[in-house]
Amino acid sequence: MIRRLVVKVGTSSMTTAHGSLRSDAVDRLASQIAAVRRSGVDVAWVTSGAIALGLARLGLERPQPGEVLQAASAIGQIELASALAAALADHAVVAGQILLTSDALADRRSYLHARATLEALFSLRVVPVINENDAVASDEIRFGDNDRLAALVAHLVGAQRLLLLTDTAGVYSADPRRDPAARLIEELTEDLVGALELGGAGSARGSGGMSSKVQAAEIAARSGADCLIAGAEQAEVILDAVRGRPAVATVVRRRRRREPARRLWIAYAATPQGRLVVDEGAVRALLERRASLLPVGVVGVEGEFLAGSVVEIVDREGTCIAKGVVRADSRDVRAWREELVHRDDLALLTSGAASSGD
Repeated sequence: MIRRLVVKVGTSSMTTAHGSLRSDAVDRLASQIAAVRRSGVDVAWVTSGAIALGLARLGLERPQPGEVLQAASAIGQIELASALAAALADHAVVAGQILLTSDALADRRSYLHARATLEALFSLRVVPVINENDAVASDEIRFGDNDRLAALVAHLVGAQRLLLLTDTAGVYSADPRRDPAARLIEELTEDLVGALELGGAGSARGSGGMSSKVQAAEIAARSGADCLIAGAEQAEVILDAVRGRPAVATVVRRRRRREPARRLWIAYAATPQGRLVVDEGAVRALLERRASLLPVGVVGVEGEFLAGSVVEIVDREGTCIAKGVVRADSRDVRAWREELVHRDDLALLTSGAASSGD
């Protein structure tokens, strides 16, 4: 049996089409999470739905300006956290709320504080209920969706398994809403990802979709956790995830090497502020030798950014091969004489070279 599990439940599984909370779903999931907690397994519950709940409370629908969505999240978060805490309390389990932005996992001190808090909650047999802090998160520090947040939390707490619950049974060979011949993929490997037709958000109420879940599964795999993508309506789906795997699900196996949290943040959570176009020699140095990026290899600079920003590193064809923290402002790149992006601040993204190689 695993020691630690992260469960993420999407907006479409938590709320109705009108934006009200699905109390039956909350009660069913809380019952399973409580049973897992009683068995001695630590569980973190990452949940979406605050914005949908807040909009419904205000009588509004998407689309809305960003500041309205953030205000709605502040309203919905109270209802969401209260409902989950009450549902767990019905099973004699205490819940504790954690709201995160991506910069909390990028800064070393904040990362350690967040981890210490979560470890303390686990030691007290509390179930952390985690969501993005939408009310204050700017574009630069947003996770973008809770799938990525859940994967980074799995890394943060050293979970052995990440369970992404959605309104479909897993990852299909094509969009099952459009193609009746689409088949469920039981195990998703790297070579299959590029051939898949992955849609966007599954509903107007959510921000993620199957592509974000596959990306989250990749993060989890790089962080040393197996990832299961399964339907939230499946009976005992959380219990089955602890025992092994649900009867119907897609699994992405963990990688042998566990990536540092900072590189995962650079690769998947941080918003790039610009692009560095590099020549063929720089591409080979990055991918084959896992070297730092030197200014001599840069043939183009796109966008305006400051030193310390995350930028995309692309080849001449525009293919993004890496992301990294740049050490010079955009206007100073060509005059820079030292390493422009150090290998410790570099996350490779190409298939088969998705780690630093340290």
